[in-house]
Amino acid sequence: MDIGETDAGAKGWVEAFETSLDASGWHNGHNCAIDYRWGASNPERLARNAQELLQSTPDVFLVHGTPALAPLRKANTTIPVVFTAVSDPVGQGFVANLSHPGGNMTGFSNYDPNIGGKWLQVLKEIAPSVTNVAVMFNPRTSPYNVTLFMPSIEVAAPTLGMVSSQVAVSDDDDVLRTIGLLGSKPGTGLIIPSDPFMFGRAALIASLAISNRLPAIYAFSGFARAGGLVAYGVDMEEQLRKAAGYVDRLLKGDKPADLPVQTPIKYEFVINMRTAKALGLTIPPDVLAIADEVIE
Repeated sequence: MDIGETDAGAKGWVEAFETSLDASGWHNGHNCAIDYRWGASNPERLARNAQELLQSTPDVFLVHGTPALAPLRKANTTIPVVFTAVSDPVGQGFVANLSHPGGNMTGFSNYDPNIGGKWLQVLKEIAPSVTNVAVMFNPRTSPYNVTLFMPSIEVAAPTLGMVSSQVAVSDDDDVLRTIGLLGSKPGTGLIIPSDPFMFGRAALIASLAISNRLPAIYAFSGFARAGGLVAYGVDMEEQLRKAAGYVDRLLKGDKPADLPVQTPIKYEFVINMRTAKALGLTIPPDVLAIADEVIE
């Protein structure tokens, strides 16, 4: 997985996967063995993980995230792969098309590209004073950000009276400087898209956004639970449960080429009221009413 084993949400994702696998009759340590590797958004570590696991010739790979899938694709064309949290798997060349993936890979895509516009809409409803919004990402771990999310953000921004931009970061110092700079500009908001580098720093980013009085929306619910203002994104535990179903089918003889890539159908909308109060924001009742979770 392209996250660290101590990252927020990682334990819940693993539990969701193994619980679903248990329900299909596969019990880790009994009639199957699961060997985990964690990438923590380090491309070199992810490449080493791929090589090590290939030497053990597993029956099936479960791979979380584009940075973890990319080195495995280069080294493996035969062992079946189920992926999760991969944005635009066709555009990135992992599968031929969604209905008929072809090759040895299938799985679950991360986002509809139009979600960028939704992030803007939610942020504007919660923080109406935001007129400039920055999308912060790491080009090494989220190279698809520009082509996948930005088009819908750029289209939606003018209709909401907003101006959008993007800013690249590569390490914690960059994150600290960037959020400090954005927070110094009145009317500025922040979008954190799907990016494993960001996910591994959820608590840090949320804390910096609060201290710099920067309204922010995040792609994963774990950010809101770590102190972020609001999150709207794919229910990743649900995706891991479904991935266990695909692993079960592959272990029983199905071919990845015959299993369609599934797009998200369930999203989580989480609002952190403590953070809203700290930022001096009043969440509209109609927005609270549709939230899946409100953190008091």
